Amino acid sequence: MASPSALDDMFGFISASPSPRHAVVESCRRLRDAGFQSSSAGSLPARGFRARGGSLLAWINAAKPGPVRVVTAHTDSPNLRIKPNPDSTSTGLRQFGVEVYGGALLNSWLDRDLGISGHVVVRHDAQIETRLLRIDRPVLRVPQLAIHLDRDISTKGLLLNRQQNLRPIWGIENDSDEGLADLLAAELDLDAGAILAYELMAHDTLSPARWGWHDEFFASPRIDNQLSCWAAVEALIGADTETPCVVALFDHEEVGSTSATGADSGLLLNLLAELTVDGADHDRSLCISADCAHATHPNYVDRHDAEHQIALNGGPVIKVNANERYATTPLGHALFAEACTAVGSQHQIFVSRTDLACGSTVGPITAARTGLETVDVGIAQLAMHSARESAGAEDPARLLQVLTHLFCP
Repeated sequence: MASPSALDDMFGFISASPSPRHAVVESCRRLRDAGFQSSSAGSLPARGFRARGGSLLAWINAAKPGPVRVVTAHTDSPNLRIKPNPDSTSTGLRQFGVEVYGGALLNSWLDRDLGISGHVVVRHDAQIETRLLRIDRPVLRVPQLAIHLDRDISTKGLLLNRQQNLRPIWGIENDSDEGLADLLAAELDLDAGAILAYELMAHDTLSPARWGWHDEFFASPRIDNQLSCWAAVEALIGADTETPCVVALFDHEEVGSTSATGADSGLLLNLLAELTVDGADHDRSLCISADCAHATHPNYVDRHDAEHQIALNGGPVIKVNANERYATTPLGHALFAEACTAVGSQHQIFVSRTDLACGSTVGPITAARTGLETVDVGIAQLAMHSARESAGAEDPARLLQVLTHLFCP
């Protein structure tokens, strides 16, 4: 049976984080409750954090000499993003235009109870403000076409046109000219004219839950990669060490990380430069890129390398790729494997089939920008990039234990 406290705490983190900015707000709340101080550039309290948009940097022991330990993860997940001019009607039904963000499994967004989350830029009292928005009730739905009208689906599969087939329905057309701006204004208690811009996305309103006859597994939105965000933040909070430790949570990993708040920005590099001034030894430092890994799917075993089978509840996964899609080095591999042994956890090694391309993480980007020894790791999951993913109920606590141990070398 999984540790109820760790799993339930992770469920709470994910439920509080329907968008990247919500994930950062929840992380900041937890850090602040643990005594961390909000900090601006040039200021390094011993236990501090900085938030920018959907990204977060947090650290402990900033002024201590010695090797630094860094854990990176990403706050974003594939989803449906609402377009700037979204309002349309068809057959008497009101819809929003959406753009697919990242490599989403499109079919997983069909027939789901969808809410809306993100942030809205408004003009209020002659000032421009950014406000978080979270509508956690079913206000959107993308119904699938009935099989009677798509007989080929059983032989040719489901083919979805991103422009035409994914527009969610939100209401029935009537005599009013009500649109998204009006709906947002009502939620934020503003006039519609005060809505200036937004970044809004659909999210599954169904809560995380255990499943399996003995609760061996769990299902949740955004396991990739808010599970790693949770583990990184909680490991930093729980670390009792003299070693300088950093957590870097980045936005926009799912679309390449090239943004002002992505892993390809200067956020982490600038912080490490500040740490260097305080005497950190980067030659013996380690970066742990924490993302999720593909468990071997029982119905598609042929999609996995026969010598690298990955099990749910099999312990953290070290990810290796000869073409640097993962940044794991032999030393990083060894250090992480030893940490797993030290906390009594098994570990697994993922290598993709040679004839199938694998995904990537922020690991190669941060390794190239910082020069830190790196290991790419994560927990095994099924249905990666689905609106609702699955993983083993034992594995989140194991990852937390290993990261905490690595923060305390």
